[in-house]
Amino acid sequence: MELSKTIKRLRTEKGWSQETLAEKSYVSRQTISNWENEKNYPDVHSLLILSDLFGVSLDELIKGDVETMKNTIHNKDAYALKRAQWCGVIGLILLMAVVTPIYEHFGTVGMVIGSLLAGALAVFTFMSFHKMEAIKSEHDIQTQREILAFMNGETLDDIEKAKEQEIRKSNRRGMIVALVICGISIIVTAVHLIKMAL
Repeated sequence: MELSKTIKRLRTEKGWSQETLAEKSYVSRQTISNWENEKNYPDVHSLLILSDLFGVSLDELIKGDVETMKNTIHNKDAYALKRAQWCGVIGLILLMAVVTPIYEHFGTVGMVIGSLLAGALAVFTFMSFHKMEAIKSEHDIQTQREILAFMNGETLDDIEKAKEQEIRKSNRRGMIVALVICGISIIVTAVHLIKMAL
């Protein structure tokens, strides 16, 4: 990304320290350092403030980065994201399809094996979904989507609404996963209790 170099160059041309720029752009000095060292990317609001402070257009500020952002969103780690997503889904399916029959058909040994397998699959599923979020965060994918949306003429309000909807979707997915795992546990426990009663 070129923005890190651009921020440093423009800041130096103005004769500002990182602390001075931080004060003027309402962020911490560490945030400026992170931007300049490519640890993360400014959001749309910060880019607009930087654009105004440096007296350059947003296009000039992120020149060269837009194509990279498009490629990141569409190509970079797309395979890893899909793989993590499918691993999570497969983990849930295995949890439902394999653990219950093991409980039902193999007695006490089945209970022990089923419990261990259920725990392992639950951890595997959780780690898969966690990996997805880590990849998105590592590459500032949400921030880059917002910047591209802004560059394509969407307003900051539209971007905020889309961000809110994405958070709601993510929360719903998390709730569904939790409910499915709880439901499986309840069903397996109920089946086991019924078998013990018989």
